[in-house]
This record gives sequence, structure tokens and C-alpha cells, in this order.
Amino acid sequence: MADTAGAAATATATAPRPLKIIAGADSFGAELKDVMVSHLRSLSIEVEDLGTTSYYNVGAEVGRRVSSCATASPDVQTRGLLACGTGVGVGIFANKFPGVFATTCLTPDEARNNRSINNCNVLALSGMSTSKDTAKEIVDTWLNTPFKSPCPASGSQPWPEEISKFFDESMTEMPKIGTSEKTEAESCAICCLVKNRELNPIDIIPGGSMKILRESPTSAIVRFKAGSVEPAHHHTFGHCLVVMEGKKSVWNLTKEERYDLSVGDYFFTPAGDVHRVKYYEDTQFFIKWDGKWDMFFDEDLDTAKIAIEKELAKGSA
Repeated sequence: MADTAGAAATATATAPRPLKIIAGADSFGAELKDVMVSHLRSLSIEVEDLGTTSYYNVGAEVGRRVSSCATASPDVQTRGLLACGTGVGVGIFANKFPGVFATTCLTPDEARNNRSINNCNVLALSGMSTSKDTAKEIVDTWLNTPFKSPCPASGSQPWPEEISKFFDESMTEMPKIGTSEKTEAESCAICCLVKNRELNPIDIIPGGSMKILRESPTSAIVRFKAGSVEPAHHHTFGHCLVVMEGKKSVWNLTKEERYDLSVGDYFFTPAGDVHRVKYYEDTQFFIKWDGKWDMFFDEDLDTAKIAIEKELAKGSA
């Protein structure tokens, strides 16, 4: 009787956790994702299908959910299945979250390697390069390969004890990366260029300040206070910028186009194009001119403010 009870307790302790798959794709991977969702459900696996959206949104959402389920639902093994054109972009964004090990797999052997070595819990597929039949083989291999099991990378032999120990330790160490307080060396390299340095006011535009990092071609960090306006102006040289913080709108009057920019957005203005700018928040951006910095105004500040108010009122009407 005691032996039977002990065996039952052991079986309960070693029974695999129920498996749930969170799936999603962009438009390039949607068809392949739909086929894989049907395949998984045919295997009686629970699937939450997030549908189709941009590769960065769906990659981040699947990554976020897999990451949070590791602590919120420890009794359920939650994995992710993603597909985009190459299978790379969705994986990059999923990997932004602690405890997510997303890998792109184009063959069953790659799926076997990544489950064995990396404990891959988010599988990324290429909708442009992988057939439906191959994708099914990849998914089945990914589902059925345990962590640290023999795989092609190990010559299909059990991993040596020291490597197996390294794999175990990596599972606890890797999720910590990026979650601790950043040191100065780990922070944004561009921000470090102006850290603890004073930006000089742009006398010709109230609310603006700038630090030239390099001259001709010119690179600079520029800041503007919320509510600031750059009157319509143009430059001798084309320039590109990347928004580091804040939110702004640029009206290209030459092309009669408006661009709304926020953190991470890139923007290019050709030489000679007349443009005006409105800053809705304290905003900082990195900017690079093809040549030296110059600025030629095509209107005064009061005229610019009136024109922008009319544009914004028109847009909200």
C-alpha cells in the first residue's frame, strides 16, 4: 500500500504541466500561423490566437505574455508561436522580456538544437521561406524535444555534465540581464555623449538648446521645451534625425506634408525643403546634417504659431 502511494506521489510530481501556446503573426506570416494554430489544436493543445498585426506589436505581446505567465501561471507551461516574413523580427521583439528565449527555426534540426541548448519557449517561423509541411515538422520537433536532450549540436549524444550544468545555470542568469539598474556604461551611447554636458541655447529659437558633437558633416543633440515652435525655415544641407524622447510634428511646406514623430522615429528632410516644427512635450533628438549646420528663416515666430494653431484646429475638427 505504501509503495503504491509513493509511486502515485512520484508520478504526480513528475507529470508534465499542461501546455498552452500563445500565437500571433504579421501579414507576411499570417497564413503559416493559421495553419500551425489548426495543427496545434488538432493535437489537443490549448492555443490563444492573437491574430495578425505588425511584427513588432505581435512579437512584443507574445513575449510579454510568455514572460508574465512564467510567474503568474506556474502550473501551466506557456510557450509562444510567432511568424513573420523572415521569422527574425518577431523573435527580436519577443526577446525583450525576461525569461523569453525566442529563436527563429527554419529546419527541424534547428528546432531540436534550440530546444536542447536554449530551452526555446517562443518559436519564430518564416512565412516567406518555410512550407506548411516543413513548419509542421519544425513545430512537432519543438514540442517534443526536452531541454538538454541529445540533438544534432551534441552529435545526438547526451551532453557532458559540465555543459548540462552550464545550461541549468543559464536559465536563471539570462532572465536577469537588463533588469538590474543600468550603469553609466550600459546606458544609451548617444545619451552618454552629452551626459553631464551643458547644451547651449539656440538664441534664434526660444526653448531650444543644442550640443554639436561633430562638425561638417555635423552631428548634434538637440532639445526643445514643450510648446516650442520652430518657424518655417530651410537648410543648405539635408539632415536626418532620430527622436530620443518626447513628441513633435514637422510640417514640410515644400511637399505639403505633415509628420508626427515620437520616441524611436527616424525622419529625413532634403536640402532646401521649407519646414516648421511644433513640440508637444520636452523633446530630445539626435540630428545629423550632410554638411555644416545652417538655418534660414522663411517666416517669423508669431506667424508660425498662428499657422500651426490653424493646422491643429483643422485636424481636430
